[in-house]
Amino acid sequence: MNVTIHTDRLLSELHHLALLTDCPPTQDKSLPEPTQAVTRIIFTPRDLEARAWLTALAEAAGFSVRVDAVGNTFIRWDGTDPSLGAVGTGSHTDAIPYSGMYDGTVGVLGGLEAMRALKESGFTPKRSIETLMFTSEEPTRFGIGCLGSRLAGGVLDPEAADKLLDRLPETDPSAPAGLHLGEVREAAGFNGTLASVKLPKGYYDAWVELHIEQGPLLEREGIALGIVTGIAAPASYRYTVEGFGGHAGALLMPFRRDALCAAAEMILSVEKHALAANAKSGGVDTVATVGMVGVHPGAVNSVPSRVTLTLDIRDTDVVRRDGVMAAFHEDIAAIEKNRRVKITEEFINADAPAKSSEHIVETLEAICKAEGASYKKMVSRAYHDSTFMAAVVPIAMVFIPCRAGVSHRPDEYSTPEAIALGTRVVALALAKLANE
Repeated sequence: MNVTIHTDRLLSELHHLALLTDCPPTQDKSLPEPTQAVTRIIFTPRDLEARAWLTALAEAAGFSVRVDAVGNTFIRWDGTDPSLGAVGTGSHTDAIPYSGMYDGTVGVLGGLEAMRALKESGFTPKRSIETLMFTSEEPTRFGIGCLGSRLAGGVLDPEAADKLLDRLPETDPSAPAGLHLGEVREAAGFNGTLASVKLPKGYYDAWVELHIEQGPLLEREGIALGIVTGIAAPASYRYTVEGFGGHAGALLMPFRRDALCAAAEMILSVEKHALAANAKSGGVDTVATVGMVGVHPGAVNSVPSRVTLTLDIRDTDVVRRDGVMAAFHEDIAAIEKNRRVKITEEFINADAPAKSSEHIVETLEAICKAEGASYKKMVSRAYHDSTFMAAVVPIAMVFIPCRAGVSHRPDEYSTPEAIALGTRVVALALAKLANE
């Protein structure tokens, strides 16, 4: 197809969106291109401004826009047979504090550009094509990631979702405390029951999300594109270790019940079992991270009496992930006994990994070959909105390289050439899938 991606237009829009931020204008003089720290928290004035701007862009291109009760925004190009399931693409535009300008936004604005480019080429889709901007892919405000796509995929209870506590007051003292999602979204103008957000069966026939890799593999290997065959999903836990504290000099070693030493054993235990799972499988898909540790009382001359820690464990195979946790639980029991501490586990969340559609993957491979674009099949280590869309539609993802694998930082960067190529491949995939 004679499809032209207007790279300058797309880059201009990416840069404009980056300026809709609660961060002041920034520029890292050591880098050859503009950089902008982006903070765009869901339902804040900056987020609402970005939504209005995106809607105006879509309508100017001749597409219709609808918004559901949680704020998921659907940009639609009606096909010749609207009764058929649509073909979708999209991502998110919310951004964690002081992050970059490409995470999620490439998938939204790239999806819009793909639709415009197809329309401008004279293409006529049989199935309708949509670009979807999801609400709150980042967990910043309500403590759970992929809020909009979880609700759209029907994997989050609507009533429980509306009761999620607003965490904005933790970082913005001017924000009113004690509010929940239901109150915040309605104040932002998004009304209706969250039960209505779940997409009906057959609403989409296929889904392809464009995203920066957020890892270094494509750049390191000199490969233009990644075709995602599966998305790893995390399970999250919080632990409290209670020991016995005291003076660092007076509490002698034989009598200690040091909570931090017990926590250290736990951290090394889960690392050991994750490495063992990878060794057994011959892969690298099992990852475990303790990213937060709180020590009480936190004094240089006091034996820690209580420690809290969080665990994030991810895998593409839920059985293997559960096997690591089973081995970890055995070690926890031994640590409790040997160190005479009490360890309490709080289960936070566990998501199922997503598998890409073989048909969509094959479609993307054929397009890459026809375009002469190098590619590799790969697993997404981070989860994305496509993880939860997989509950209601066959999915796949296209990754483009990002410099040094950096993401969630102001120096996050992907080249214009990579963005244009990824957008073109997604456009051609949308065209192929829409006419099936």
